[in-house]
Amino acid sequence: MKTYSENVLAKVPEVTLGFWLIKIAATTLGETGGDAASMSMNLGYLTSTGIFAALFVIAVAHQIKSKAFHPLIYWTTIIATTTVGTTLADFADRSLGIGYAGGTTLLSALLLASLLLWKRTLGSVSVNTVSSPRAEMFYWITIMFSQTLGTALGDWTADSAGMGYTGAAAIFGGLLALLVLAYYGTKISRTLLFWAAFILTRPLGAVVGDFLDKPLSAGGLALSRYGASIALLAFMLCAMLLFRQRAATASH
Repeated sequence: MKTYSENVLAKVPEVTLGFWLIKIAATTLGETGGDAASMSMNLGYLTSTGIFAALFVIAVAHQIKSKAFHPLIYWTTIIATTTVGTTLADFADRSLGIGYAGGTTLLSALLLASLLLWKRTLGSVSVNTVSSPRAEMFYWITIMFSQTLGTALGDWTADSAGMGYTGAAAIFGGLLALLVLAYYGTKISRTLLFWAAFILTRPLGAVVGDFLDKPLSAGGLALSRYGASIALLAFMLCAMLLFRQRAATASH
């Protein structure tokens, strides 16, 4: 008789190199796409947040309703979380006036609370346990907070801390490299390392996205937000074809 883990697959992909490449591209797309709506289209942060939040709810509903893992549905939902995270963080930081430090502190608390509640309720925050509607709800709420936090943290590092886009990208890229070394060289919890890496890819994508579309005078490349978003989406689709996405094996 086959075991539980051999029969049941999670509703999320295996964590592979392809996963991380697509994730970084998705978070960068979230920055350029969110800025395209709020700034280039002049919709503003609040209206853009409302639009992307509605798309996020629809995408999550489809993801939970699906009986199995589907790469297009999954990554569409990821893109929805990262775009709403971009505009929501910008709204909190700039329109509400709480600043990058205030936004980062608030969102860090919300993210930690989400993980603790998930752990307390279901016993594990491992992605390999995401095979039930309840676990999926915790998973996507946690991701939404992490994406929003990443935007605030990236902007804080690049702007308030004065590191600039390339400096901030080097910092977050270096931290991710340290996590890779920890993964292969230590016995630190793989679940802890996963969430640390997942969170850090968002500010990396945020500063890379800003570097692509911000004016030359601000240290960016002044590329079209629309063009950059289309190019990133095309990269994601190519990566999904190149790196076959398979469902992670579920566990208790």
